[in-house]
Amino acid sequence: MSQIQLFIDEDSMDQRFIKSLRARGVDVTSVGEIETFSSSDKEQLALATELQRVLYTFNVGDFCQLHSIHIQEKQTHTGIIISSQDYSIGEQMRRLLKLMAAKSAEEMINQLVFLSNYAEDI
Repeated sequence: MSQIQLFIDEDSMDQRFIKSLRARGVDVTSVGEIETFSSSDKEQLALATELQRVLYTFNVGDFCQLHSIHIQEKQTHTGIIISSQDYSIGEQMRRLLKLMAAKSAEEMINQLVFLSNYAEDI
């Protein structure tokens, strides 16, 4: 089972977040690093899939719709993680690392996962 590799979309591309992920050994790239700023959400999801990376975004509406289209048309994607913009970088990190400890890259295929499901234990 492979560890999840991330593709951070334009909406959620915070350099402090990316640096924090890398400091914890997460393989991550972003729209900014591969310079695909003007690409559509559909193109970003296709690129993430081509690169074998799980897409990480704040864009709930568009990516929920794209996920549904992929499932209806029996197309494959490598997974989508949707986070809330309301989460601090630290909270995003903790929730994301919890998700990554629970799921492999293979288990993320064709999955749409909300980071809200990975709350910290109290």
